[in-house]
Amino acid sequence: MQIDMLPHVWGLLAHPQREWKQIHSERETLTHLYARHVFALAAIPVICSYIGTTQVGWGLGGDRTIVLGLLDAFYAGIVFYLVILASVFVVGSVIHWMAKRYSSHPSRRACVVFAGYVATPMFLSGIVALYPLIWLCLLAGTIGLCYTAYLLYLGIPAFLGISSEEGFIVSSTTLAVGVLVLEALLSMTVLLWGYGELILLSLFNF
Repeated sequence: MQIDMLPHVWGLLAHPQREWKQIHSERETLTHLYARHVFALAAIPVICSYIGTTQVGWGLGGDRTIVLGLLDAFYAGIVFYLVILASVFVVGSVIHWMAKRYSSHPSRRACVVFAGYVATPMFLSGIVALYPLIWLCLLAGTIGLCYTAYLLYLGIPAFLGISSEEGFIVSSTTLAVGVLVLEALLSMTVLLWGYGELILLSLFNF
């Protein structure tokens, strides 16, 4: 049986311009997008965070670390995973709302599919959560965001059919929203995976 999972990951990293055209030609549905791409990639930061916070523990680079119990980390992971899945749809809807004013009028489906693929570098950067130092996660998130911005600027003309001039505004706005979503996810990650507990321990000198 042919494996149809994650067929575009390497292409988006190695030759994104060509890959965007390939993805566009497939006319993918939202169900297909989530089933063969988003579900698997969104699990990377969740699984890595689960392993990192239960086996290594959150740390700021010093001696103190917070190690989560297996059950607490499991519940946090479920919430984190659902938030990531919802974020893809939210960012896609923002792109759709922004694109309405331009001549191409891409559908919401196309915009959400675009958002799902453009987030690929951010999903992959979650691997560093295996060793959950705050500064390391921030560094990886920044690198992932920079490559996501590159995919965004390349993909809007190639995938959504919006001209480069019009696409610049859409890209900039989408990137700004994406940064807000990323910050929210990072904050939620820190709170859910134990840093909130670290703050409380510090406040009460435990």
